[in-house]
Amino acid sequence: MRFDLIIFDCDGVIADSEILSAEVLIAQLADLGIVVTPDDVRRDFLGRSFPTVAAGIRARSGRPLPDDFEASYRARLMERFEADLKETPGFSAMLAGLGRRCCVATSSSPPRVARTLAVLGLQEAFGAHVFTASEVARGKPAPDLFLHAAVRMQASPDRVLVIEDSPPGLEAARAAGMAVLHYGGGAHLAGIAPPAGAQSFDDWTCLGAILAQLEAS
Repeated sequence: MRFDLIIFDCDGVIADSEILSAEVLIAQLADLGIVVTPDDVRRDFLGRSFPTVAAGIRARSGRPLPDDFEASYRARLMERFEADLKETPGFSAMLAGLGRRCCVATSSSPPRVARTLAVLGLQEAFGAHVFTASEVARGKPAPDLFLHAAVRMQASPDRVLVIEDSPPGLEAARAAGMAVLHYGGGAHLAGIAPPAGAQSFDDWTCLGAILAQLEAS
């Protein structure tokens, strides 16, 4: 069985951005007197949309957030991206030799993912094949986003492979009836054990061999 489509998550899979995102969020919350740690971010916010993250922060702190919190966060984050954002090691080289239909499905906002891919020089590689949680009723861990991407790409879910770094993303792919791999090569996952039950890899040069193994099974 050959996969007809590979869906990549963006943050933490294509872009090595999760540490930058966490640092900006932690600093902005500290300005408000709200303490959140990197472990908190990794455990509770990784792979989730910003509205879900904001709701979690309000619930944890018992405090409202300023009206401009999201806009300020996104502006600060884009400044960090412009200065410091890099792809996960070897992603673009892998993609150039992949020879497969692929797309992006992400919890990020459309402006954020567009800027992320532009900064990394990958905007043309994916073109219009970029889908965000803003296009569906429910974000990850619901399957909606991946199913939406499959419909738009005219691929049957049982012939789709998803590559994700977060537990909500892994759960969403499984709920969509898709094969899924956990990518653990982002800096935010250094020294962290992969989720239980997930087939994990951390080196893009290994993807070809993994695909061959999966398609032969």
